[in-house]
Amino acid sequence: MGSRVPDVIDALVVLGNAETKAELAGVVVADGPEVTDDDAPDWLIIGFDGDPAGDMQAAQTLGGWSGLGTRREEQFQITVAAIAARGDGDVPAARKRAYEIGARVEAWLSKDPTLGLPELEAAIEASQLTQDQTDDGVQALLLLTVAGRAFT
Repeated sequence: MGSRVPDVIDALVVLGNAETKAELAGVVVADGPEVTDDDAPDWLIIGFDGDPAGDMQAAQTLGGWSGLGTRREEQFQITVAAIAARGDGDVPAARKRAYEIGARVEAWLSKDPTLGLPELEAAIEASQLTQDQTDDGVQALLLLTVAGRAFT
């Protein structure tokens, strides 16, 4: 089965890694779930919701044929997590940082909805914010759904 999802994930990871010295300084950019001992407070995870106990779903697609069966149109949704953690209880600061990280993804898609890929368009379709407070501090998790359509 042909799909453009791997290309979109790769493009988002490349864009994120390109900004770790500038707009995303101090943010770890990950391609899906990673096994690491990195305890960085800020993460941008492409293709994972940030929940190690979750179902690990990275993307979903829906497709159909177009052009008399010679091409396939694919609609896709890719999960992206922007995570900001703080060792204190400053919920507004963690929330603001998570939205700053997520705003970079929005900026990339606003600048180039094709992500440099032919016959593709994408945008942020939905978001969901969760905030957790524990004895270790606060964590804000902003889940983004990067949705679009493409031809394969």
